[in-house]
Amino acid sequence: MGLVSVQTQRAPAAVGPYSRAIQAGPWLFVSGQIGLQPGAADLVSADFSAQTRQVLANLGAILADSGYALTDVVAVDAFLMDLGRFAVFNEIYAAFFGDHRPARAAVEVKALPKGAQIEIKCVAYRA
Repeated sequence: MGLVSVQTQRAPAAVGPYSRAIQAGPWLFVSGQIGLQPGAADLVSADFSAQTRQVLANLGAILADSGYALTDVVAVDAFLMDLGRFAVFNEIYAAFFGDHRPARAAVEVKALPKGAQIEIKCVAYRA
């Protein structure tokens, strides 16, 4: 089984020495995304909700350009600077995933790249 690095213009470039996502057989491992717009070096906004929506849009673009659907996502890890925003995160997350409910962890962290307020990574599986 070979590893394939995912390339897409619809999600921001990696901010370090890593791939946006790696496909390994039927599995897709999507690296943590922050609220950068594709082609931009800065966060979409300082607003938590705007960053969360952009992060999920980035994840969606990477999944779609890799041939995966949101319903293929099996696990999500979210890193929030402030768990006091957990309810806002849940509302935006639920709207994005609809009735699909992957396994998930959400934890508070001390800092994220570029001063982001949220970072999300996921794993998808396509049979």
